[in-house]
Amino acid sequence: MPDSNHGRLRVALAQVETIFADPASNVRKHLDFIRQARAAGVDVLLFPELSLAGHGAGTETLGLALPANDPVIGELADASGPMRTVFGFIEEAPGAQFHNAAAVVRDGRLEFLHRKINLATYGRLEEGKHYAAGDRVATLSLEGRWRAGLLICADLWNPPLVHIAAARGATLMLAPISSAVEAVGADFDNPGGWEVNLRFHAMTYGLPVAMANRVGREGDLTFWGGSRILDAFGRTVVQAEGTGEQLVTGTVDYADVRRARYLLPTLRDANPRLLRDEFDRLVTGEPAWGKASWRA
Repeated sequence: MPDSNHGRLRVALAQVETIFADPASNVRKHLDFIRQARAAGVDVLLFPELSLAGHGAGTETLGLALPANDPVIGELADASGPMRTVFGFIEEAPGAQFHNAAAVVRDGRLEFLHRKINLATYGRLEEGKHYAAGDRVATLSLEGRWRAGLLICADLWNPPLVHIAAARGATLMLAPISSAVEAVGADFDNPGGWEVNLRFHAMTYGLPVAMANRVGREGDLTFWGGSRILDAFGRTVVQAEGTGEQLVTGTVDYADVRRARYLLPTLRDANPRLLRDEFDRLVTGEPAWGKASWRA
């Protein structure tokens, strides 16, 4: 259980190679990593995006989608015991709507669910062809003073979503991703881009970040791993070594969150009413300055 007296949280990242469209093999791998993490005294275990299905599993949605009450999810929840486990799957929601989703399970039950909002449909990514987008940013209360935000991969490239999670009280960001070197294009450095992205959010919001990426190959895509935990100052606490499967474990400290947010009060000065008004103007087309539109 989290150390509520000292505010420390032990987090683990399961950097795994998901076998495309082979849920039985993937479930066995999840159970193995859950056992390892529990033996290590982990509080929160994070798997990569779509860890039960595979990066390009959208083409197999009808055969791989699971409802939130599926026995497979229950099995992982039972195995997790008091540890929270976060994993990715294709969710079949009511009305035959399909989502790229991440589940949080614990003590035999589904505790929390996030449906990916920013469906990557560019470069070699085609999520928008297969999934419906999520429509909300929520956070999950953990023991002690910790509260988790959960955003999936491209969600973290939409800064307002991270801002909302932080404003909703997140003191830890869980970031399951499925990032391949070739996914966006030759001119885009995926590993380097993620380093900047994660450090920016951690430093800006005083927000520790746990990112789990997959490894291995799927089709013509190469997954580079790089799973890591950053503290509230954007410093790397621990990072995966190489591109093999491994359990990466580190500890984040709530005292760092307090100190970082005192020194850089991004959330204190966020001014949500101003942001609401400006977004309303964008939606309605109302000019931001004066009564007539203008061009720079």
